[in-house]
Amino acid sequence: MDNLFRYLREIVDIPSVTGEEKAVAERVGSDLEAMGLDVRFDEIAPGRPNLIARAGADPTRLWFCTHLDTVPPFFPSSETDKHIAGRGSCDAKGILAAMLFAARELRQQGASGFGLVFTVGEEVDSAGARYLEKGGPGDTAEGLHLVCGEPTEGVMASGHKGTLRTRIAVRGKAAHSSHPEAGDSAIHRLLALIAHLQSLDWGSSEVLGSATLNVGLISGGVAGNVLAPSAEATLYWRLVGEAEPARRRLEEILAADEKLSFEHVGQNDAVLCRTLPGFKVAPMSYSTDIPFMPSWGTPLLIGPGSIHDAHTAHEHVLKSDLVDAVAYYQRIAHELL
Repeated sequence: MDNLFRYLREIVDIPSVTGEEKAVAERVGSDLEAMGLDVRFDEIAPGRPNLIARAGADPTRLWFCTHLDTVPPFFPSSETDKHIAGRGSCDAKGILAAMLFAARELRQQGASGFGLVFTVGEEVDSAGARYLEKGGPGDTAEGLHLVCGEPTEGVMASGHKGTLRTRIAVRGKAAHSSHPEAGDSAIHRLLALIAHLQSLDWGSSEVLGSATLNVGLISGGVAGNVLAPSAEATLYWRLVGEAEPARRRLEEILAADEKLSFEHVGQNDAVLCRTLPGFKVAPMSYSTDIPFMPSWGTPLLIGPGSIHDAHTAHEHVLKSDLVDAVAYYQRIAHELL
């Protein structure tokens, strides 16, 4: 598998922070063409191509899917006896490499009727997946499946949570803190609102567990001895059902306070995935491109690497996990084809 490890290092060393995916897309596209796949690029914006490749003349029944972009900052690859490190090594170029090598083995075995779709923008807004959904997967057969790759440690996901992201701004009135009755602290109002939202039950699921709420960003005020005239917070829900009911519930709560405004940054529903016998199964708490590509098939979710290593300064993937992934992607293809 030295070729697999070398290939992963080569594509890790092509920077592809979100918005700058063209170079790695062109490299991977060239490699897929060399394998005999029918490759096309689908630009969502200049220099930002999704990559779609089909194997064989049979109607496509199975898509392998992951993303080309990474979070910043870029740092190059490195290697030890046990792992390969570098930005994207875990999330998700290791997955891409494993899918590509699995596809090569499948073609050598004579398999057809499958494809690979690699998206841009997953790390920010799933812009590539949203764009692909508008056109759909094209000529496909019945029983279509989408095998999405994200770092699951080789566990097959029973599903993953949805999201709701909202920015809230509160207006107050400044006053000297020695006379709080003369003002209205926006920070105090915001903290009370957050405490109320955190006290609520946002849903639970037998498969996905309980919904969670994170206060990811908060700011406001002008000085320690002044009642804050303004305050803002960005809230991020991990949901276990449809996003729209949670959004409507939140809007009803926020509408009761005329001194605040809000903006929804994004949302997507939770997803239940198909699983196959012989795999360890567990739910995932993060989100993927799956909710934005419903016409691309019944979803499965599995990939090498740990989400705890993704997006970190020590991002890496175990070599043994990569080798396992090449094998189980082939196994999945044989079962679903």
